[in-house]
Formats: sequence, structure tokens, C-alpha cells
Amino acid sequence: MLQEKLKNYKLILASASPRRQQFLREMGLDFEVRLKEVEEMYPLHLEASDISDYLAKLKASVQKDDLKSHEILITSDTVVWHNGESLAKPKDAQEAQEMLEKLSNDWHEVITSVCFTTPKTQLIKNHSTQVKFKELSIAEIMYYIENYQPYDKAGAYGIQEWIGLIGIKELKGTYTNVVGLPTQLVYETLMHMVS
Repeated sequence: MLQEKLKNYKLILASASPRRQQFLREMGLDFEVRLKEVEEMYPLHLEASDISDYLAKLKASVQKDDLKSHEILITSDTVVWHNGESLAKPKDAQEAQEMLEKLSNDWHEVITSVCFTTPKTQLIKNHSTQVKFKELSIAEIMYYIENYQPYDKAGAYGIQEWIGLIGIKELKGTYTNVVGLPTQLVYETLMHMVS
């Protein structure tokens, strides 16, 4: 099992996301959260998975030099991609409303990139999930914005929250990826890295 294989390693998660932390705990993994500020800017010509790959690597770059030989750093980034546009975390209620109106009654792509960094190696993997919302009413959108937390989430929604429970009609890909961490990909990659 992975826990046994990792006994001589230390996992470092560079994410304040309670959802990502909870997933690693539920996978039975011991880890330390280690945060460093990084300005999440990317070249404007990048699209879709290239954006999340770039940002996951950027988050690793500020911590790489501090890693000890037995440490594996995990950084990740999630992008909501819709009609050739990246929908990042909304700045305010107006922007959250506009994003959710765009996603209403349409498909979008949720891409999470995960970067695995040691002092000697770096692997970047990503997973994509296609998501379709039902037609969301303005009342439903406003209820969600007023009662939940759209501001810390790409695309202005959390699939695990009320709007995901009532609004998502179809998924093609993994659910955990949409929450923010493709757990099966993380498991397989770590198993390969420490084998």
C-alpha cells in the first residue's frame, strides 16, 4: 500500500485548500502543509491545461530549494475552461454571477494539474473532467452566491456545495478532480515515484 511505500518519505502539501487536505487525509496519507506566497500570474497565450500546469509548477518553484532529500512536494492548480476562456476565482458577487450565468445550461471543462517535486525530479500531471450544468435561474445563482463561498473557487462554484448538488446534470471524468484534486492520479503517481 502507498502508506507503507511512503514511510521513508515526507509529503508536503503546498495548499491551503481544505478540500485538498481532506482528500489526502481520506487517502490515509500523512503530510505537512507548507505555504509560501506566490503571485498566480501566467503568460496570456496559455490555454486550458497549459495554464494549470504552469501555475502548479510556479507554486512549486518557490519551495523547491527548501526541500530535503526525503521530501515530496505536492502543488496543484485548478482551471475552469469554458468557450476558450479561463474562469478564475471571482473578485466579487457581480463577477461570480456572470460566471455562473455563462456556465448555466452548458458544458465546461475542469482541469486540475498536480506537480510532484523532489530536490532531484519534477513530474507534472493533469486530469480533465467535463461538467454540464442545468439551466440555472437567477434566483438559484443569487441564493448560492449569498449563502455559500464562490470566491475561493475557480468558476465561482464548488461541486460539493448546494449549487453542485442541485445544478450539475452530467459529469465525464472524475468527481474528485472537480473538487480540486484528482485523487486516483495522485495515488498512481506517488506509487510510481516511490516504487
